[in-house]
Amino acid sequence: MANDMTLAQLFTEARSYKFFSDKPVSEDQLRALYDVAKFAPSASNSCPMRITFVTSAEGKEKLLQASMPGNVEKIKSAPVTAIIAYDLAFFENYPRLAPHMENPPKEASLPEAAVEKLALRNSSLQAGFLMTAARGLGLDCGPMSGFKNAVVDELFYAGTTWRSNFLINLGHGDGEKLHGRAARLDFDEACQIV
Repeated sequence: MANDMTLAQLFTEARSYKFFSDKPVSEDQLRALYDVAKFAPSASNSCPMRITFVTSAEGKEKLLQASMPGNVEKIKSAPVTAIIAYDLAFFENYPRLAPHMENPPKEASLPEAAVEKLALRNSSLQAGFLMTAARGLGLDCGPMSGFKNAVVDELFYAGTTWRSNFLINLGHGDGEKLHGRAARLDFDEACQIV
């Protein structure tokens, strides 16, 4: 069972940051992050999440072309912006990732909209675990939408089966620019037991 300190680091004291310090995040840290997060659950071990870690000035400039004005400074502030994407051809990895699945997989014959729904749902699930892993490894996160997916897909994923889902800024949060913690719904407002 996780102790109170661990729960605080991962959930109760953790915050979503909009701005970050200039402390860098290394490639080794990003690799370590993925090596933990890759064990996140997904339906049939489909693992549709794909990540583009944008760290270079050139990559950030490309990404800013798709950003809404209110997110420009947030992206510039973060040493890393992860484009959380999903692969529409995720099922092609089933022979290795899910050998128990039928071959060819049923996903291969589904309409693209159905495949996209599966990929989007499961990449979002995996990304939630990625953020938890980042917090566990001492990084802060700033998840956000507020960008034009079609532009990101054209600039980063043209000619591939990858599609963008959302962004996560990663680094060491600037606590000076945090607002007070917002309220959360109580159990009885958000849950039911039947």
